[in-house]
Amino acid sequence: MTSKDIKSLASKITCVENDAPNANRLLDEAWKSGNHAYRVGITGPPGAGKSTLVNCLAEHFSDEDKQVAVISVDPSSPFTGGAILGDRIRMNTLSKRPNVYIRSMATRGSLGGLSMKTHDVCDILDGEGFDIILIETVGVGQIELDIARAADVTLTVLVPESGDDIQAMKAGIMEITNIFVVNKADRHGAEAMILNLRSLTKLRTSGNNDIWEQPVLRSIANKGEGVKEIVKVLDNYLNKLKSEEQWSILRQKRLEEKVKQLVIDKLTISFWDKGKIAFLKDSIYGNNMQKPSPFTIAEKLLSTNRKT
Repeated sequence: MTSKDIKSLASKITCVENDAPNANRLLDEAWKSGNHAYRVGITGPPGAGKSTLVNCLAEHFSDEDKQVAVISVDPSSPFTGGAILGDRIRMNTLSKRPNVYIRSMATRGSLGGLSMKTHDVCDILDGEGFDIILIETVGVGQIELDIARAADVTLTVLVPESGDDIQAMKAGIMEITNIFVVNKADRHGAEAMILNLRSLTKLRTSGNNDIWEQPVLRSIANKGEGVKEIVKVLDNYLNKLKSEEQWSILRQKRLEEKVKQLVIDKLTISFWDKGKIAFLKDSIYGNNMQKPSPFTIAEKLLSTNRKT
């Protein structure tokens, strides 16, 4: 990408992030021209080495002459709400490659570690012709279901020290993860961690041929070890998606969810006129002897047409 292309792309993403007047037009154009990028979500606890692994994967795909985009979802600044940009600083060398584009985004309070705007940014990048979009999320524990909705494949990065957490791992994280990677595999306890995970994945797929048996891979990302094996599994998963027509189904589901969200947003904006807001505040903060329940207030708001 030329500096002009980068500037134009950055401008489009900023418009989408800030809900600028032309954001919907840009997203509409992106939807019509995109839907071919392979979206890879990388999640896991803090300190697992996600950023280092993402850097290695981006380098590998870049060396294959693929157009690579990296979205690093950083913790929001408590003062400005913006991204801290730590990951983009660490990937400074990688960003100099002409076929790699890196963007840091703030979580903006999203509990799932993934800003809702990340979905839209992925669509913009897809429409720009990127082949691979790597989405790295904030490691906030087990509330990572957002990534499963945004990505075609979800890769969960763990470290040997995560062993105790695996025992308490909820079913949700097992269901959204397609590939497990035990990073920093040169540390004590790595092999035990790998065996533990493999037993859990086999237990989940036992007797169910429809479920992809989640590979459990090892890596030492800061040394570049295990990256080729991860790429091979990612390629196999992509081929599986396309051969079983899941590729189209994923995009249809993503389209359905987007439409539902847009409808909810529009209805919410149109619903809360000044009259309803005034009624809500009076019901809660007014001098009522007996405070109504939230269910009663909601029923009255929905059953009346209060206007200013």
